[in-house]
Amino acid sequence: MYLTLFIPIISVIVAQTIKQFTDNRKFKLRKFFSYSGMPSGHSAAVVSLSTIVALQEGLNSATFAVSVVLALIVMTDAIGLRTYLGSHGKVLNVLVKDLHEDKFLDEKYPTLLEKIGHTPLQVLIGAIIGFCVATIGFVIFG
Repeated sequence: MYLTLFIPIISVIVAQTIKQFTDNRKFKLRKFFSYSGMPSGHSAAVVSLSTIVALQEGLNSATFAVSVVLALIVMTDAIGLRTYLGSHGKVLNVLVKDLHEDKFLDEKYPTLLEKIGHTPLQVLIGAIIGFCVATIGFVIFG
């Protein structure tokens, strides 16, 4: 049971740590908790969960089926819905900025996040990290 809980957490930590080194900017702790970027920590978490459940309980278990459905929802959401929401944030930020003479808007509405989604490649790499961490964790601790 502990592997099922801790392996996905370790996968997120690995993915978010790798994220620190995937661009040329300085190390920022804030980026560790970011929603977007290479690789997807969300994908790493749900794929590692599905992988560890498959290794412990088998591919025919109901728990594995539930974890796969969860993984598909999270990864689809990371690519589609969150990217869509980011584009809305970008448009709303431009609208608020264009109405610069209105101090109420500047004070009342914060700048929205514009990059909260993932590309398919970021999700794929996160999924690969999750699979690898779960497999290695199962071999070592399972």
